[in-house]
Amino acid sequence: MNRRVIAAGIAVALGLTTAACGGDSGDGGSGTNGAGKTLTVWIMEGTNPDAKGFFKEAARAFKKKTGADIKVEYQQWTTAQKKFTTAIEGGADQVPDVAEVGTTWVPQFAETGALVDVTDEVKKAGFDQDLVAGLQDAGTLNGRLYGMPWYAGVRSIVYRKDVFARHRIEPPTSWEELADVAKQLKRKEPGMVPFPVAGGAEMFAAAFIWGAGGELAEQHGGTWKSAINSPKSVEGIRFYTELATKEKLSPAKVNTWTEGEVAAAFEKNQVAMTIAGNWTPKAFVDANPDLKGKLGAIPIPGPNGGMSRSFLGGSYLSAFDTENKELAWEFVKMLTSGEFAAKWSEQTNYFPGKNSDLAKVAAEKDPLVEPFAKQMMEAGATVPKTKAYAQIQASQTVTGMIQSILSGKATDQEAADQAAAEMDAIFAKDK
Repeated sequence: MNRRVIAAGIAVALGLTTAACGGDSGDGGSGTNGAGKTLTVWIMEGTNPDAKGFFKEAARAFKKKTGADIKVEYQQWTTAQKKFTTAIEGGADQVPDVAEVGTTWVPQFAETGALVDVTDEVKKAGFDQDLVAGLQDAGTLNGRLYGMPWYAGVRSIVYRKDVFARHRIEPPTSWEELADVAKQLKRKEPGMVPFPVAGGAEMFAAAFIWGAGGELAEQHGGTWKSAINSPKSVEGIRFYTELATKEKLSPAKVNTWTEGEVAAAFEKNQVAMTIAGNWTPKAFVDANPDLKGKLGAIPIPGPNGGMSRSFLGGSYLSAFDTENKELAWEFVKMLTSGEFAAKWSEQTNYFPGKNSDLAKVAAEKDPLVEPFAKQMMEAGATVPKTKAYAQIQASQTVTGMIQSILSGKATDQEAADQAAAEMDAIFAKDK
C-alpha cells in the first residue's frame, strides 16, 4: 500500500483544514491569540524518522494561525516517565505545555491533576464520536478525557504466506485451528518455530487471557483487584502455555524470549507464524528484503472464531495545566486531525487515532494493513488504568507467571494465583 496516497486521501476526505482548529486570524477563537507566546512541547524520540522536519512545518503553520512559537524538546522513552513525574512534582512551571504521553501513562498523570480535561473541547470539535474506542478508553479517567489519541499500534498475527502456500495451509480462524496449523507447520517445516510461546512477551499472553473472556485486573468501587487467576483468565493462560508444554509447538529456547527476540528470529526465517505489531511487516522486510511479498497477516482469532482482544497502545497528545493550556489545546487539535495527523501516520507507519481516518486505511484493502486496522477498531484492549499497573509491569509479574508454567515450576492455576497475589499487594500499596 502506498501510505502517501492514503494519507493524502484521509486529509482530503476528512476536509479538516486549518478552519477546524479555529479562525484563520491570530485572535480567531478562544486560546488562539498567541502572539509573543511560546509553547514548550515534549515529544518522544524515535517514532518518526523525520520528526524534526515534521515539527518545523507544524510550527510554521501554528505560528501563522495563532502567532505563537513552538519549542520542541525530544525525550527518550526509557527516561521519560521519571522526567514527567519529577516535572509534575515541581509544579506548573516545570511541566511542558503539550506532551506526547504514552497511553498507559495518561491515567497516572491525570490522577495528579497535571493534565487538562479536554472532554468538552473534544465534543465541541466533533471528535468525541470518532475516536477509536480502545484508545478513547485508554485516555479516560472517571469518565473524563485527558488529551487526544495521536497514533497507535496493535498486535495481530503475522505469518509466512509463502510457507503456508507451499504446504496448502490456510490461516487459522479459531484457537483450535491455530493449534492445528502450528502442528502442521511443525511437521512440514521442522527448521522453523511454528508459533512462539514467548515467556518474555506480556502482550502475547494477554491476548489469550482477554480472548478467553478474562481480565488482568478489575476495578470494584474504586479499588483494583487482580483477575488474572479467574477461571476464564486461566483458561486463556492454559491454552497459550499448553502450545509449548503439551503440544511441544514452541521449543524451550523460546520460553524466555521477549517480543524483540521473536521479531529478530522472524527476520532470520526462523519463525513461521507469530503475534506481532502492525509496524512489524515493514520492519521485517527492511531487515530482510527477501521477505518482501512473503508475509501475510490476520487478526488474532477468538476461541471459537471472531477475534481475541489485543493490546492497543500508542500515544496521546495532552495539554498540561499551565497558563497556556487553551493555546496548547489548539496545538493538540491541529496535530491530531486533518493534514498533520495524516502526515504523521504516513511518516511513522502507525495508525491514526480516529475511526474515520482508520477506516480509510482499512478500505485500501492492503493485506498487511487491513487485518491490523480491523483488530484495532473492533478488538483493541488496554491494561488496567492505574499507575500501580506500571509497577506490576516493572516487576514482570505476568511474564514471570508464564515462564514459571513453561519451565514446569508451577501449574497454570498455581502460577496465576501467585501472580494475582503479587498484583494485589501492589494494588494495595496504591490505595
